[in-house]
Amino acid sequence: MGKIVLDPITRIEGHLKIEAIVENGIVKETKSSGTLFRGFEIILKGRDPRDAQRITQRICGVCPTSHSTAATLNLDSAFGISDKIPDNGRILRNLILGAAHIADHILHFYHLAALDYVDVTKVAKYEANDPNLNSVKKFIERGELAPFVPRYEGDYRLPDEVDIQAVAHYVKALEMRRKGQEMCSIFGGKMPHNIGIVPGGVTSIPTVDKIANFLWRLNELRDFIDTVYLPDVLAVAEAYSDYFEIGAGCGNLLSYGGYDLDGKDPNYLTRDRLFKSGVVSSDLKLTPVNVDLITESVKNSWYDDAASGKNPKEGETKPQPEKDGAYSWVKSPRYDGKVCEVGPLARVVATYVSGNEKVKELVDTVLDKFKASPSALFSVLGRHAARAISCKVVADSMPEWLLQLKPGEPVYKEYEIPSEANGFGVVDAARGALGHWIEIKDKKIANYQCVVPTTWNASTRDDSGQPGPIEQAITGTKVKDEENPFEIVRIVRSFDPCLGCAVHTVTPKGRIKGKVVIL
Repeated sequence: MGKIVLDPITRIEGHLKIEAIVENGIVKETKSSGTLFRGFEIILKGRDPRDAQRITQRICGVCPTSHSTAATLNLDSAFGISDKIPDNGRILRNLILGAAHIADHILHFYHLAALDYVDVTKVAKYEANDPNLNSVKKFIERGELAPFVPRYEGDYRLPDEVDIQAVAHYVKALEMRRKGQEMCSIFGGKMPHNIGIVPGGVTSIPTVDKIANFLWRLNELRDFIDTVYLPDVLAVAEAYSDYFEIGAGCGNLLSYGGYDLDGKDPNYLTRDRLFKSGVVSSDLKLTPVNVDLITESVKNSWYDDAASGKNPKEGETKPQPEKDGAYSWVKSPRYDGKVCEVGPLARVVATYVSGNEKVKELVDTVLDKFKASPSALFSVLGRHAARAISCKVVADSMPEWLLQLKPGEPVYKEYEIPSEANGFGVVDAARGALGHWIEIKDKKIANYQCVVPTTWNASTRDDSGQPGPIEQAITGTKVKDEENPFEIVRIVRSFDPCLGCAVHTVTPKGRIKGKVVIL
C-alpha cells in the first residue's frame, strides 16, 4: 500500500493538495485539502453592506463576476428590492455574467484541462503557415516548454492531425477569452472586478453602440463555440471514451440555476431562470432546493467546531489552524445531510430533467453519439461535455436578451439600507452553486458567509464521515503508474476547482510545495 501526494495540483485556481492511498493500483481512500486561509467573511464584518459586491469579487480573479452577482442578489434581498429590479437591469446583469461564463469555460477547457489530453510536443514535427501553431513551435524548438510542462506524461491518444489542430485552438482560445472579457467590460465597466452590477440594478446605460459592440464579439464567440470548442470536446471524448466511466463522484447534484428570465418572483429558487434550480439524484429525480436544508460541517477543517452543522445564515468563520485531525481550510457543505456535487454538470442535468427542449436535444445528441445512457454524464467526460453545452446555451440565448434591452428606460431601482435585515443571494457561478448570506445590524454587516462551488466539491469528510465529491470521485480509480498519476489530475480538473474561492493569509509552516511524493 502506498500514498500518492500531489501538492499543489497545477492548472487550477488556488492551492489544492490531494492525498490518495493506493493498494494494488486502486485508490482506496482520498483526502482533498485546501491549504490556504484568507478570511473574507471576517474582512467584511462591520463594513457598509454595499462593500460586499466590491470586496467579494476579490475572492477570485477568474470568477469575480459570479461573486458580484451573488453579492448583489444578496443585498437586493436584504434591502427588500429583489423583485423590483428594472428589466433593463436584470437583462444587463445576465449579459455581464454570461460573457464572464463564456470566457471562463473556454479558459478551463483549453488552458487548464486540454493539456491532460493533448500532446503539444507533436507540433515540433509539423510544418504549417498557421501563426497559432508557429508561435508554439518556436517555444518548443528553443526548449521553452512552459506553460505546457511540467506535466504527467503518457496516455496521449488523439490522432496527430487532431492533436496538432487542438494546439492551434489553444492559442486561438486566448483571443476568444479576451473577447469575452471585453464583452464584460462593455456593460460592466471593466474586467476583472466589474463595477456595473450593483444593488438595485446596474450602472451601465444600454445604447445602440454598446449593443452592437457586444453583439459583434458575441457572434465571433458563438462561431468559435460551434465550430471549434464543441468539436474539440467531442474529439477528446471519442479518443478517451473510457473516461465516461471514470470519476463518477457522489451521484447527487445541486444547482441554484442562473440567468433570470423574469425578476418579479422574490424567491430566487422559484423564479424563471434559463438554467433550472434543483437537487438531482443519481436516478435523475429532480426536487426543489430549500436553502434552509444547507449546513456546513467543519469536523475535519481548520475551524472551531462550534460552527459545525449550522446553516450559512447562522454560520461562523473562526480559524483554528492547530486543530487535531483536521486536514483542510475547506468546510463541508451538505444538503439535507447529503453530499452534493455542483457545477455545469449539475445545472445542465437539472435543466435537462426539467424538460428544457434545447438542453435535452444537446445532451441527447452527445449521448447518442457515444451510445451512452444518462448515467454516463456522471463522469470526467460528462463534466467536460456539460460545461461546453452550458457555454453554448448561454451564448445562444444572449442575442435575444440584447434585443430585449430598451435604451432610455431605467436600469436601476433606488433603495434605502435597513437598520436591521437578513438576506441571501444564490446563483450558479461558472463552477456551480454559489450562495452569499448577510446579516445587517445598525446598517453595517454583522455577519457574512459565502458557500462557493469548490467548497461543495473539494469538501472534506463531514461530521458523519462522508467524503466530499472530489474525494469520492477519485476513490476507486485505477492508477496505472503511481509515479505518473495522470488519472487523478484528470478527475480533479474535470471539476474546475477554484480554491481561492473555497477557503476564504496564512500559509501553514512546513508544507512542501511543487512535489509529487510516493510513500
